[in-house]
Amino acid sequence: MSNINEKNLGPRWYVAHTYSGYENKVKASIEKIVENRGLGHLIYDVKIPMEITKETDDKGQEKEVESKLFPCYVLVKMTMTDESWHVVRNITGVTGFVGPGSEPTPLTDAEVEMFNVEVVNEEFKFKIGDKVIVASGIFEGYSGTLIDIGEDKKQVTILASTERREIPIIVDSKDIRLADQN
Repeated sequence: MSNINEKNLGPRWYVAHTYSGYENKVKASIEKIVENRGLGHLIYDVKIPMEITKETDDKGQEKEVESKLFPCYVLVKMTMTDESWHVVRNITGVTGFVGPGSEPTPLTDAEVEMFNVEVVNEEFKFKIGDKVIVASGIFEGYSGTLIDIGEDKKQVTILASTERREIPIIVDSKDIRLADQN
């Protein structure tokens, strides 16, 4: 791992592979070592992606059950250095990092978003009544007035102008831009 410092990409999410059933022990061990050795500047966060599903028992009662999305994997947000690699790699229960050979590969931004690992709080700059243009997606090129914003601010409704009439379209907020205010 001598070349790991040369490939330092800053804080990124990496995937550590663990023995089955060791995910919680590995997470606790990493957190304890970070605290004891003062490695908070290298290892920032540890997560085990979970999902909540509803199951019905024998009596017909529904209950929520939490289960691991990726059994045998723990996600670690860290700056990859020889020291941080060595700390995580040598925890009891860790078999290695996901990546080709012995080279850990960070998750892409799209993967981080898809797995809901980290919520990025981008500043939402739109308000109802804004004139917007759809910059990407299936409605690319349409423009109109913003008439509704979803609760999670991920989707918006636009009253789009067409040649014949105005129609409401629902698009992802990441796909729209403010129209020029000339």
